[in-house]
Amino acid sequence: MRIRGAVLRAMNSPRPYTRSKPLEVVDLELDPPGPGEVLIKLTAAGVCHSDLSVVEGNRPRPLPMLLGHEGTGIVEQVGKHVTGLEVGDHVVTVFLPRCGDCVNCRTDGKLPCERGTASNNAGYLPDFDQPADANLPRTENGSAELSRLNETHGEAADSSPLFHHLGVSVFADHAVVNQASVVKIDSDVPAEVAAPLGCAVLTGGGAVINAGRPQPGQDIMVVGLGGVGMAALITALSLNTGKVIGIDANPEKLDTARRLGAVATYTPGEAAEHQVTAPIVIEAAGNARAFETAFRATAPGGTTVTVGLPSPTAESTIQPLLLTSEARTVIGSYLGSALPARDIPRYVQLWREGKLPVSELVSSTMPLDQINEAMDSLAEGRSIRQIILFD
Repeated sequence: MRIRGAVLRAMNSPRPYTRSKPLEVVDLELDPPGPGEVLIKLTAAGVCHSDLSVVEGNRPRPLPMLLGHEGTGIVEQVGKHVTGLEVGDHVVTVFLPRCGDCVNCRTDGKLPCERGTASNNAGYLPDFDQPADANLPRTENGSAELSRLNETHGEAADSSPLFHHLGVSVFADHAVVNQASVVKIDSDVPAEVAAPLGCAVLTGGGAVINAGRPQPGQDIMVVGLGGVGMAALITALSLNTGKVIGIDANPEKLDTARRLGAVATYTPGEAAEHQVTAPIVIEAAGNARAFETAFRATAPGGTTVTVGLPSPTAESTIQPLLLTSEARTVIGSYLGSALPARDIPRYVQLWREGKLPVSELVSSTMPLDQINEAMDSLAEGRSIRQIILFD
């Protein structure tokens, strides 16, 4: 079928992106779903820093690629061997599918699925449900080359395959994904709320609940108040434990954090000057200096949870003696150490109870054609979460 999506052909384009236009919205051909796959009509997609990292070249991916990994939509078609999903179901996409069989899948969300990670890195759909005798071409890491996307060249029959972004490629009006890459939700959840559940809330909220594991009365600090960090902040507030503190260099984001219920907010410099600390500190900026700020702000006996994704070459300097002398812990949390099928319904319920104001994360909505403008806004730190809405 013919779809329309945002394709990245080259990384490291100069800013502003509204001028260089690294993402080109074009017509594409999408193959029907295979075994274990579903066709989704997208209703909304979030613009995340992980998308920007690919555009900037900090998170290299095979190109050309149809970007986007945080989305929501409605199932339009199901392939063979699909269970638990029907046409008309509303779903949230998740960018880290789980096979359920590998060693990593038995760590209660702590480690990402080996097979899901391999297919993500290769830019292909996971092959969890493909028949053993399908004789599919394989990459070196064992992932089947399952491209469902093709770019046509004019009216000619010639076409070239596109790579998938993290198994979902939601910067398009339709997507074919493995059933492990979606979680069913209730149909009354608004698209602007549902989309962030699959990344921002799953990652930020999970960093608090699954990795931080706060005890009653414990204060929680969040360093970096973008989409993931602000999701961590509202999740911390929903738990009603101790005080919630926000740290960011952007005064507008600090204002938002206070409006949402943070008892105090600081710039990184102010936090250092006042020696502000908390027993649980979530680093969600994906920046080496932010990690240092979070580590300094962790109280003796406390836990630093790092969930941001800095450049692979970034390095931080900390005092390792404090790990021993003050009995501190540093934890890495990828995708909020989440089990999406378990955690997304939990966040939907918190939203339904009025405890998790996900809509407050949304800075603006826009059509797909404004994707490069959205990347500029994200790169300049002007937005929390921008949402692309599809007709």
